[in-house]
Amino acid sequence: MLTTWMRALGAAGLAGSAAIHFYLYWGSGYADIPVVGPLFLVNGVAGAVIALALLFWRHWLPAFFTLGFGGVTLLAYLLSVTVGFYGVHDQFNSQYEYWGVITEAVCVICGLVLLVQALRTRSGAPSPGE
Repeated sequence: MLTTWMRALGAAGLAGSAAIHFYLYWGSGYADIPVVGPLFLVNGVAGAVIALALLFWRHWLPAFFTLGFGGVTLLAYLLSVTVGFYGVHDQFNSQYEYWGVITEAVCVICGLVLLVQALRTRSGAPSPGE
C-alpha cells in the first residue's frame, strides 16, 4: 500500500516539475537562454517519461531515476541561486521556484523511500506497508 502511494506521489512530483520546466521554457523566455534553455526542455521531457515509468514499471530503476531527477534538479537550482548556473542567477522569489523546489523535494523523498523498499524486498527483509 505504501509503495502504491509513494509511486503516485512521486509521479505527481515528477509531472509537476516537468510542467513547471515546460512552462518556463515555452512561456517565460527560457528557450532563448543558451545551455539552460535546452536543459529545461530536457528536464520537462525526462520528468514526464520518468513519471510514466514510475507508475507502470514495477522495478527499482524508476525509483532510482526519480531520486536522481529530483536531486540533480535541486542541485542545479541551488547553484543558480548561490553562484549562478551557466550565467543564470535565480533569487527564489517566484511561485514557479517555490513549486519547483517542493515538487523536486517530493521526488527525492519518494524515490528514496521506494529504493529502500526495493532493497528490503530484494534482501528478504519485511517491508512496512506492504
